[in-house]
Amino acid sequence: MSSPSPVQIREANAHLAALHLRVLELEERLQAAENTVREQAESLIRKDDQMRAATQEINETKEREISFLNEKLCRCEETIKHYQQSLKERDSLVAQLQHRCHLLDSICKSRATLDSMLALMAEAERLGPLGGLEGAGLGAGLNAGGGMGEPSMTNSSLPGVESSCSPSRAAPTSDYCSPNRVICNHKDFSLSEDDVDSQDMDDMGFGTTV
Repeated sequence: MSSPSPVQIREANAHLAALHLRVLELEERLQAAENTVREQAESLIRKDDQMRAATQEINETKEREISFLNEKLCRCEETIKHYQQSLKERDSLVAQLQHRCHLLDSICKSRATLDSMLALMAEAERLGPLGGLEGAGLGAGLNAGGGMGEPSMTNSSLPGVESSCSPSRAAPTSDYCSPNRVICNHKDFSLSEDDVDSQDMDDMGFGTTV
């Protein structure tokens, strides 16, 4: 086997030099790529940590807001219950006031009748009780009869005219009720003034004949 020629040796050396340069270049590129990957990995790790911290903060903020909103909701529910209770009480009060308002309207509508009634009652109070009439002359006429006896005049009368008699203002010998012109006696019957006059005349005539 023959030895290589100088030309082949130079070409081989040039090829080895170029290959060595290529290896160095690839190693540099590999190192650069590794550095880039490392930096990217570190950046991703940092970003992941940041995202995790941000997520944690967001969760904590969310929990705080949820707790605050729950407390606010509870207070609002209590306020609503209080307002509902107040509304029920005011509805009851309004119903009572409406009933009283209807009563006052009825009273106002009947005011004219009430005023007229009060005026009549006041006039009746001003008149006062009825005064008794003196029955001396009538009693003398009754006492003039001889055989018939003396009729005893008392304060009793018929039930229908009992309120018309005034015992406190009655005459000494008879109870005379001026509104109905009725004389009340102990036999529970009533005589008008004309009947009494005729009775007096009969008694007087009978006394003279006997």
